[in-house]
Amino acid sequence: MQLRINSAIQQCQKYLNTDLKDKLAQAKISVQLCGLALAFALVASGVIILFRLLLLWLNQLTQTQEWQFTGNLGDWRVLLPLLGAILIWFVAVLGSKRYKRMGIAYVMQRMKLHYGKIPLQSAPGQFFQALFALATNFSVGREGPAIHLGAVSASVMAEKFKLPDNSVRIMCASGIAAGIAATFNAPLAAVIFVFEVILREYKVHYFFPIMLSAICGALSSQLVFGNIHEYDQIGVSHIPLSQYPVLALCGVTLGCIAALFNHTLLKVTAKGQQHPLILRLLIAGLITTIIGFFLPQALGSGDLAISHAISEHPSLALLVGLLLGKIIATIAAIGLGIPGGIIGPLFGIGALIGAILAVVSAMLFPTITPYVGLYTIIGMTAMMGVCLSAPLAALVALLELTNNAAIILPSMFVTIPAFLIAHQAFNTKSLFYKQIELMGLDYKVSSVKLGLQKQGVRAVMDKRFVIVKDNDELLLEVLKRAEGRSVLMQNNQGQMEMLQIELQVTEEMSTLTRHPIEGLVDTATLKEVYDILSKERRGEVFIYQDKRDNVVGVISWVMLQKEINQGQI
Repeated sequence: MQLRINSAIQQCQKYLNTDLKDKLAQAKISVQLCGLALAFALVASGVIILFRLLLLWLNQLTQTQEWQFTGNLGDWRVLLPLLGAILIWFVAVLGSKRYKRMGIAYVMQRMKLHYGKIPLQSAPGQFFQALFALATNFSVGREGPAIHLGAVSASVMAEKFKLPDNSVRIMCASGIAAGIAATFNAPLAAVIFVFEVILREYKVHYFFPIMLSAICGALSSQLVFGNIHEYDQIGVSHIPLSQYPVLALCGVTLGCIAALFNHTLLKVTAKGQQHPLILRLLIAGLITTIIGFFLPQALGSGDLAISHAISEHPSLALLVGLLLGKIIATIAAIGLGIPGGIIGPLFGIGALIGAILAVVSAMLFPTITPYVGLYTIIGMTAMMGVCLSAPLAALVALLELTNNAAIILPSMFVTIPAFLIAHQAFNTKSLFYKQIELMGLDYKVSSVKLGLQKQGVRAVMDKRFVIVKDNDELLLEVLKRAEGRSVLMQNNQGQMEMLQIELQVTEEMSTLTRHPIEGLVDTATLKEVYDILSKERRGEVFIYQDKRDNVVGVISWVMLQKEINQGQI
């Protein structure tokens, strides 16, 4: 019985170490890839659900979502942002300086250059700092921590199982999709966001694992919180074609405001990095406190602003005041380093802009009055689409959050001129990539290397090789009998060498040469092989599993070139 158990364990280990890795190293869809993504998505969804439950408990404790429109210095909740700034700083001090970076921009950079591998040590800081930021009413969104925590959960588990790096990237993207879906109950928007914003490319073998993870996240959210669409209370009705010229003008206005918002936010971010963290946090807390005293509905992730934008007969002066307060609170929070997302505040800003445009347009064209709800949704879609360079993700997100298909055509119609105006006239770029640049991080990868990252070394390596001992008398004979297989030898210094017979023949005697070669772990991708061999455009690398003396394959420059020329990269 014991022998059978040991045999089963050995077979399982063999499968995990060889067969599974060989399958995952290929840039192809597989049941194994989908199964792992689903398993990791369960963990990511669990982390996000825990985060949401703690945030819900803190919000019930402080009751910040029930503020009246007038502030009161006697109400202790007015000072919550200052308390939040101190708590965020305290968590940052407790954590290691090596893991202080967090947020969507940081995750995107790790996806580009490090296969989505994010240090586990960064997770506690992101979890508690974002929790305090949201609970103390800073103008930040929930998607920031959802994306970071989802990515960390999946990537850490993928590394724990020693999966190939090319599949670690897929697991990380799947964790992000699960985190977004578990936060907003919007699985399709999660999938589109990952492809349009995080990956910025589409591959079929990425699609199914990411889609399964998004489904897992959405179902987890529905099991705990119910099948809720956050903005389905916004009344949206079909707008007649006669109103579309007015929508086009609104699109131009939204593009100008979005470009100004992006420019100002990046300016504040650049200036803020010149000052100590505690000073930045306290300034953000003070600005948020002052705004909260006069305009408490301008605070939070954006829900309070949206609720007021869709209220009956909103005052134009009040809407303008709320808009200015929301923009200032958001720029202060995000620009000065308060951890959290930007999408929630963008929705709040967009809703207020849409409501203002609707009220102003209704003064000139009274027939627009019934479509105020649609204008708020259009504003939300355009602001997210323009500021993040993600128009499709924005449209799908609002489609799912409102659960109303009537927004599709008018939102598309408005987003196009808004996007063109912002990006062509004002040279507006994605906030996330600009934030990466301000962090001083590199994120650009050549198309060749990007393609090579998608293929693991185990999918290409030659498993036909011979390892011999360092014995000069036998080496030439072994090499002659290798029958085309690579011959490796470990020298006295422990370095691996490749044996070859030179083509030169002097007096009918072949010349034996030996040159050292570098090794790569079997979880590496062809990109690392390219980095080593492209310097001289020749040579080989050996692939090892776990330990350097456990060689499992060899890849030559010729093999790598053949893989590239086949058009698979």
